[in-house]
Amino acid sequence: MIPVRGYEGRQVAVLGLGRSGLSAARALREGGAIPVVWDDNAAARDKAEGEGFEVRDLSRDGAFEDVASLIVSPGIPHLYPNPNAVIALAWDAGVPVDNDIGLFFASLGQNEWNSYDTVPRVVAITGSNGKSTTSALLHHVLSESGRSSQLAGNIGRGVLDIDPPEDGGVVVLELSSYQTDLARSLTPDVAILTNMSPDHLDRHGGFGGYFAAKRRLFAEGGPDRAVIGVDEKEGRYLANQLSVSAEDDRVIRISSGQKLTGPGWQVFVRKGFLAEWRKGRQVGSIDLRDIAGLPGAHNHQNACAAYAAARALGLGPRQIEAAFKTFAGLPHRSQVIAEADGVRYVNDSKATNVDSACKALQAFNNIRWICGGLMKEGGLDDLKAGLPHVTKAYVIGREAAQFALMIDGVEAEICTDMKTAVAKAKADAQSGDVVLLAPAAASFDQYDNFEKRGEDFAACVLAELGQG
Repeated sequence: MIPVRGYEGRQVAVLGLGRSGLSAARALREGGAIPVVWDDNAAARDKAEGEGFEVRDLSRDGAFEDVASLIVSPGIPHLYPNPNAVIALAWDAGVPVDNDIGLFFASLGQNEWNSYDTVPRVVAITGSNGKSTTSALLHHVLSESGRSSQLAGNIGRGVLDIDPPEDGGVVVLELSSYQTDLARSLTPDVAILTNMSPDHLDRHGGFGGYFAAKRRLFAEGGPDRAVIGVDEKEGRYLANQLSVSAEDDRVIRISSGQKLTGPGWQVFVRKGFLAEWRKGRQVGSIDLRDIAGLPGAHNHQNACAAYAAARALGLGPRQIEAAFKTFAGLPHRSQVIAEADGVRYVNDSKATNVDSACKALQAFNNIRWICGGLMKEGGLDDLKAGLPHVTKAYVIGREAAQFALMIDGVEAEICTDMKTAVAKAKADAQSGDVVLLAPAAASFDQYDNFEKRGEDFAACVLAELGQG
């Protein structure tokens, strides 16, 4: 645990008692603060009370008297589409609002660091897609190379639940826009922006607000090294703002699909080959084509980001390449569930938006595509680049009929539920086909989360193949 510093003997309110909220309350108490907690869910309140925390209805009058700060869980809106009522009360009372990420960065450095030979480092990873894979891949590379590494944030453990880092240790954090938007302290040593595409627009008041939330990690964080995906204009803008000259190698530009030139530091992939260029010459390369855990251009972009961060931390190209070859990938992200009669069954349930689904489609050919769910803003127009890879679509979800009408130029069958979609795709599939779940939509119309949707797909596949 990382004890929270700076609130000794003072009351700190915690709103939301999921994983991050309870973790924050424990870390505050460990650091000498007096947490007072609240959640609308009675079971969550009972659990916190069972751990000895004072439960206080933060929506009542006077709830913020003598409270030093309010710590908010990431799922609670603080500005758009409307601020949570408790947060608005904190504003009115002049109480600063923060989250567990802000507490983590403000409390990380410990006195024992003065005796370390190598000060611990923090790598923070954000972006629209690929955050989890990039984070897990970098953690894997570091661990395989003998570096002490911990994985936390949106993946792995809560940020305040990790152990204090060892001498030379690295903390790899996956951070969402919800987290970067609110954290009052953001001071990573290396920060990564994988890419940008529209997502969570209601929560940020539009795409500009969404980008601004991501940009805070760099503009306010002041990392020693910034790894920036420049395949979109937002990334190019950010890389330009952070650089003081073309030679400035504090910014590492990355790309999947285009050659990057210039005297600075670049890492890019073309035709399956990763290349690192620095000061106008190539200094490293990796053939990614046969690395099973990193299929497709979207995973090659993730590989660029992890490679660049690992190089910024002092690892050599051959160390990184060896670790890439043993990376198994993550569940629900281009995860091969089974192969039978020449047909592969691939679970990419994490493809919850159009951009990530399009990249999944572009990674395979002859696709029997299972898609649909709770559609996000913006429609399906940006899927066009991936649709030539699709043989037929099998549409699930409560909006299946509407979703099917929006898929131009592809035969679509309305299946509604996963079991029916898998059965029909299996019946139609021929050797060389890929049955791919890449929904291009949220899961909440039928499932609690994308993980449950992916698990259902896997269970249906194995049952159809007689392996369940």
